[in-house]
Amino acid sequence: MNSKNPFFKTNTFNNSSVVHDAVVIEDNQTMTVAGTINKSFILLLLLVAGAFATWNMAISGGNPIFLTIGGAIVGLILVLITTFKPQLSTYLSPAYAVAEGLFIGGLSAIFEISYPGIVMQAVGGTFVTFLVCFALYKYNIVQVTEKFKSVVIAATVAIGLYYLLSWVLTFFIHYQPVHYGNSLMSIGISVFVIIIAALNLFLDFDQIEKGAAQKAPKYMEWYGAMGLMITLVWLYVEFLRLLSKLSSRK
Repeated sequence: MNSKNPFFKTNTFNNSSVVHDAVVIEDNQTMTVAGTINKSFILLLLLVAGAFATWNMAISGGNPIFLTIGGAIVGLILVLITTFKPQLSTYLSPAYAVAEGLFIGGLSAIFEISYPGIVMQAVGGTFVTFLVCFALYKYNIVQVTEKFKSVVIAATVAIGLYYLLSWVLTFFIHYQPVHYGNSLMSIGISVFVIIIAALNLFLDFDQIEKGAAQKAPKYMEWYGAMGLMITLVWLYVEFLRLLSKLSSRK
């Protein structure tokens, strides 16, 4: 696996390329970087539309908790299905974007009510981080080597296991994870997680480029766009958490 994201496993792109070469290559229906970028913008618009629904509900005094939780659950289910059935990504990735938008909108409203202005700061942080990482990758300032991949993947897996273990322990013992609260240690952990999430963008860019070079089938553009969206959502949520910790210390 070359990325934290199951969407960017090398085998997935390789297998898709083999099938594509044998079946539809004569139609010139191949994955391109430009096509993936266009589909990423489509998914982003759908995510924003979904987010507006729960955001507007919360700001208007409604309770979007069911849509927020439901969006998170549906989004996770769609991710799991698409991971094993990438050929369905053409249909499932737009649905994922809307579902994840419902989750992001509700979550953002909760943070915004407690810390006014935090959402725009988190959006700005995510957008700037993406642009910086994209520029560094495009101009080969940062090169995705095998060692680079190994370090980022190991760190990402460690973060995932830590979050999962911390969550499980809260059900059985009176335990407050280190990353809770606004201590300097907690803030440091959030900064570290944001850095790892940003480094995953390099792996995502690399796999999209490789998929296009391997002439993967056209539906892999949706698959790649969906995977990139997952990383961006993770990055945005981590920015929300960091900024909330910093705001609570004032």
